[in-house]
Amino acid sequence: QVHLIESGGGLVQTGGSLRLSCATSSRRIVGTVANYAMGWFRQAPGKEREFVAAMRWIDGRTYYADSVKGRCIMSRDAANNMVYLQMNGLKPEDTALYYCARSRDYGSDYAFTYEDSHEYGYWGQGTQVTVSR
Repeated sequence: QVHLIESGGGLVQTGGSLRLSCATSSRRIVGTVANYAMGWFRQAPGKEREFVAAMRWIDGRTYYADSVKGRCIMSRDAANNMVYLQMNGLKPEDTALYYCARSRDYGSDYAFTYEDSHEYGYWGQGTQVTVSR
């Protein structure tokens, strides 16, 4: 079972910054190498959930939506099972509930479709980000 807990959301002015955190927990079989993806998604009122950023855990490679590229950085503290989303230059259109997500484990050659929410089997409860004008 995997549990995800987001934190770090809040109210910020246009141009400000926030750092979202996601604490993860999962049982790992000692000696195995896990190939899974961690993702950040967001959902604004009246809109569908959309992809923000993702990381392939096996090598830490990151992927970003065009809407946040250059403004957001996804990082991790693998030793403590934490992932982060640093968001800079925030805009009112970034206002949304931000979710941390984790895919299930796959073989080492699995090709993730990072922007597809169906790729992720585990979700947190979300943390609200509000950007004022």
